[in-house]
Amino acid sequence: MHEIGVREVVHFAGLTFNWETLCMTWLTMAIVILISWLATRNLKMIPTGWQNVVEILVSWLDTQVSSMMGKRGLFLAPFIMSLFMFLLTSNWLGLIPTLSSPTNDLNTTLGLALLVVVLIHVLGVHMKGGHYIAHFFKPTPVFVIINAIEEIAKPITLSFRLFGNILAGEILIIILLKLMPIWMPIPSVIWLAFSIFVGGVQAFIFTMLSMAYLANAVKEDEEES
Repeated sequence: MHEIGVREVVHFAGLTFNWETLCMTWLTMAIVILISWLATRNLKMIPTGWQNVVEILVSWLDTQVSSMMGKRGLFLAPFIMSLFMFLLTSNWLGLIPTLSSPTNDLNTTLGLALLVVVLIHVLGVHMKGGHYIAHFFKPTPVFVIINAIEEIAKPITLSFRLFGNILAGEILIIILLKLMPIWMPIPSVIWLAFSIFVGGVQAFIFTMLSMAYLANAVKEDEEES
């Protein structure tokens, strides 16, 4: 049985890389690109196949972006769509035998969370300037400490929630497959179906929280009120 927490690493230029995570991440990106290509290679007025699936996702996410971020946040729709598709594919990849989810590695989930948090502050300063910085000191300057703790907690909670749920699901599937006899696959199938559901929910939660955080940086003050 594969040892939990033991990963194949490679060393290059004094740095250590998780080889399995890198390969699974590139495979995930290739799958997302392939799905996008299949959905757009032969566009039709009445969508079918992959075009229909992707258009449903795009339409739904556009609605979410518009309602949560306002008109100023619509330019982030491609980023949100890419993030959701990457997370969904990553979460489900580990359910395929011999493969693993990139999101079962804390390095991946923390990297994505840090990307979102950095983007929040860059956009906040760019679009609101001094007003964005000033809100950390409201209603009184003392609150800057509490707001700073909140900002530090954002990438931690985002990354650990996703990482913990995906890793736990894969571990339980491995254990069930080892414990259940070959003629008794029902518990494993039920847990596999549940893991597919959890993978989708976790991708949805990460994306929605990211949108909520980004909304604070891009929405007009009037819209926020």
